[in-house]
Amino acid sequence: MTSLTALQQDLSLGTDYEVLAQRFRPIFQKIAETALQREQQRELPYEPIQWLKQAGFGAVRVPVQYGGAGASVPQLFQLLIELASADSNVPQALRGHFAFVEDRLNAHRDHSQTHWFERFVAGELVGNAWTEVGDVKIGEVITRLYQDESGRWTVSGKKYYTTGSIFADWFDLFAQIDATKQNVIAAVRTSHPNVKIEDDWDGFGQRTTGSGTATLHEVEVDPENIIDFDSRFKYQTAFYQLVLLSVLAGTAHAAVAEFSRQVKARTRVFSHGNADRVDQDAQVLQVIGLASAQAYAAEATAIRAAEAAQRAYEAHFAHADQREALEQQANIAAELESAQAQVAIAPLVLQLTSDLFNALGASATSSQKSLDRFWRNARTAASHNPLIFKQRIIGDYAVNGTEPVYVWQIGGGSKQQ
Repeated sequence: MTSLTALQQDLSLGTDYEVLAQRFRPIFQKIAETALQREQQRELPYEPIQWLKQAGFGAVRVPVQYGGAGASVPQLFQLLIELASADSNVPQALRGHFAFVEDRLNAHRDHSQTHWFERFVAGELVGNAWTEVGDVKIGEVITRLYQDESGRWTVSGKKYYTTGSIFADWFDLFAQIDATKQNVIAAVRTSHPNVKIEDDWDGFGQRTTGSGTATLHEVEVDPENIIDFDSRFKYQTAFYQLVLLSVLAGTAHAAVAEFSRQVKARTRVFSHGNADRVDQDAQVLQVIGLASAQAYAAEATAIRAAEAAQRAYEAHFAHADQREALEQQANIAAELESAQAQVAIAPLVLQLTSDLFNALGASATSSQKSLDRFWRNARTAASHNPLIFKQRIIGDYAVNGTEPVYVWQIGGGSKQQ
């Protein structure tokens, strides 16, 4: 077990999960009751996210002494799986928020983050704004921070895939200081008059995560909210992936539950079936049973991977004479285990959300039922961070001991077409 510093009282090492979850389960139920309507009408979940804000959901990882719940990383992702079972779009919309919270939890080791903890406890949320599209090459950052002669900082740029920012109070904005070319995170208020956020995400799944375009023009940034990107918490890529794994596991549970309801309610049977009632047909029950087992495996795998991220968090607070070696190994494990979990979970969930249709007839394809939403949402979540690259990284470590890449970017290659 990691030997922690005297800051242990400032850490989030876990709480009673059932007590914590009971705070939010009534809200999850309310969210589930309107999830289908939002899916069919493409309504963004403003109200559900407001319910979560008011209940303190965004502060579950904040240490107890600062007003949070002190939840561990696995407990956070267990909650996100439950939330994803209600509406898979909502936890993904909070992905950027929880990553920024995790970064501030790590930063608290060296510099007090009380001001951020107070904001999280007050219900303030942070959205993601990292990715640039268009004519941008790998490693290039178009979003720039400028400082005028008076010392005033402003940022200008355009981001896409700004998941959750349309619901948030802040941007977690990846940018570059124009004068020095230093990569930084700028925490910027989304309410600034020179900020424009568009709901123009056009994916066929996860359509209500608020993942559209954000444009900023000469938006002022407080110097204290400019953060050196190199200081970012090292298991961040693993953490981002764990959110998607929670989305997939929750989607799997929701699909099993909905198809089970459809089977129970179905009155028409096939002449070449095995029973007079669909809910008594052995082969239909086998379909549901297999999918349920796959959903169980997806959840168990995601939580196991989250335990590695918790160890990386704790290693960051180890005694100085142990820290470097412990952190390196813990961060390697966090990255690899999240990748292994991704490679295992994604095919399981994609298979079950497709194979469940074998339990029903052609009526299951009715657009009114929208049963395809589970596969579409799973396919979209699973398309983040391509599996083929994660498989190679895992194999390269297993065979050659090659340390995984912790931060990666996307952009134009050397051969532009």
